[in-house]
Amino acid sequence: MIDSLEAQFAIAAVREAARLTRRVQREMVTPALVKGDKSPVTVADFTAQAIVAKRLAEAFPDAKLVGEEDASDLTATDEGRSTLAQIQHFLESAAPGATAEEVCQWIDRGNDPAEGTFWTLDPVDGTKGFLRGDQYAVALALIDNGRVELGVLGCPELTGAATPKAGGPGSVLVAARGQGTWVSSTEPLDEQWTELHVAPTSDVAQTRIFRSVESAHTNTGQLGQLATAMGVEADPIPMDSQAKYAVLAAGGGEMLVRLLSAKRLDYREKIWDQAAGSIVVEEAGGRVTDLDGKPLDFSHGTSLAANRGVLGTNGKVHDAALEALRAIGA
Repeated sequence: MIDSLEAQFAIAAVREAARLTRRVQREMVTPALVKGDKSPVTVADFTAQAIVAKRLAEAFPDAKLVGEEDASDLTATDEGRSTLAQIQHFLESAAPGATAEEVCQWIDRGNDPAEGTFWTLDPVDGTKGFLRGDQYAVALALIDNGRVELGVLGCPELTGAATPKAGGPGSVLVAARGQGTWVSSTEPLDEQWTELHVAPTSDVAQTRIFRSVESAHTNTGQLGQLATAMGVEADPIPMDSQAKYAVLAAGGGEMLVRLLSAKRLDYREKIWDQAAGSIVVEEAGGRVTDLDGKPLDFSHGTSLAANRGVLGTNGKVHDAALEALRAIGA
């Protein structure tokens, strides 16, 4: 098991954030929620970033954090101030008596520059999954000079990193460079850890491909072409968020891919969307590259500017996938 001070902090912080986001989901995502209302995930995003930033300041006061959120909108309008009050409400159990100013300061700790050694956080990865009561993830990673050295994923709706289970114990995964990938539950005192390994499947036809439930996230038509070009016969696995990385690391599938949407060919992935998940898969024995087979380069600020898309596999079907990507011009 990985027991560095950085890993201990990250595991505890992600567990706490995962439990808070689950509480927000339970209390705010109700049948009465108006379609298109994203306020629950907004509250969950800010709440998770606030608590992780607070815990980081306590554990490593000089550490840098690059987060997805900033607090400017929370004080500019009546709607923002109402959201801030909800965030304070959910933080009360973790940070009793926290003032609005303190909460905003914690959130804005995530505005550090993405350079040198820093942490990066996606407080709720998988907006639609969160709102459906389905898969989402809290993703925290430590990056050192462009390379991910430590990653933690909190997946409240996964059990054992591989089995979707709403309301179950959840999963927290930790991976460190050269030390493997391990899974436990989101319970704060759970010290039962199991090492994860990707699926041994080498038969390309049996490749189980993760497909985003949210179609805007990838080129769905081209994904079908890719599967055909590879000769895939296995049924795809519908799943959003970095929870896909967790299931891939646990052997519950063989391949995930982020193709470029036809409407956004110049899009480049954000670092917080890929950092934690990529090392979780790599340390479980898998392989993660871009669509051209290049390693992901986290040295270009907040986006993977030097990479097109993402391909993650169990390693054994990776070359076949790259060949198929070239064949279809992806």
